[in-house]
Amino acid sequence: MSHLPSLTALRCFDASARHASFTKAAAEVHLTQGGVSHQVIALEAMLGAPLFVRRRAGLQLTVAGQAYWREISPALRQIERATQDIATHKGLGGALNLTAASSFGTLWLIPRLGRFVQAHPEIRLNLSTHVGPVDYARTPHDAAIEYCAGAEPGLHAQLICPLVVRPHAAPALLAAHRLRPRPGGGLGQAGLARLLAAAPLIRNTSEPRAWSQWLAAAGQAGSVPDAQLTRGPQYDLVSMALHGAIAAQGVALLPDWAADGAVAAGQLHRLAERSVQAERGYHLRCPDWKADLPPVRRFCEWLRTEAGG
Repeated sequence: MSHLPSLTALRCFDASARHASFTKAAAEVHLTQGGVSHQVIALEAMLGAPLFVRRRAGLQLTVAGQAYWREISPALRQIERATQDIATHKGLGGALNLTAASSFGTLWLIPRLGRFVQAHPEIRLNLSTHVGPVDYARTPHDAAIEYCAGAEPGLHAQLICPLVVRPHAAPALLAAHRLRPRPGGGLGQAGLARLLAAAPLIRNTSEPRAWSQWLAAAGQAGSVPDAQLTRGPQYDLVSMALHGAIAAQGVALLPDWAADGAVAAGQLHRLAERSVQAERGYHLRCPDWKADLPPVRRFCEWLRTEAGG
């Protein structure tokens, strides 16, 4: 801790970086312009590197200053938020900054989220979406719903649901191939084999082997040429595959939580009951030290109940 600068120095540096001015920073932190300048100079001396280039037109961060500000700014926002939350809620509630995988957040989480908000009015939920890995060190996120393998060193993980998919297609695509689903839904083995060998197969970037795995599980591998497995469009998001299937662009492997609404509306047909489960799934993850924060813990408990239901 001997290398930890004073909070006053960090606040002066942060305000100066945001305003590009010692004078404007001084008004924010309630010090004189000279006082702010003195704090920044002392911080530069401690770090052994200049943080600003002083110009008549204002301050400009050096390369070292930019790197340092990028690291300490989220920490200062976290301290500020934690202080406000404790002062307001006495440790019983506060804000929860959550980010969710885009498709899962839109199609699974949002329709259910009202129940959490109603049950926990003491928690202010701030929700965003993401594609790809979450950087907890450089973002304000407390927790994230990620499509991943689970826990990693330093990260707590709770499985919400695995990714279980089965084939779906639009009525227009079936009609184009002169196929008609059975009264109870789905296609017979022969009709399904004919469709899969001829229609584009919509693929998901995050699960490139999904079609091979499903065909093997359904006993259809021999009926689909290898070239067919790469002929269809490839999308990053489950929601893109869903809307591509609705638009009759091809046959898509979709989880029920994504496709149920379109099936109920007659926009898609579920072609088979056979499903396949991916190796990864949707997990709620957070840094280990945040797992016991009241907002995170209560959201974990709610998710466990909601997913079980």
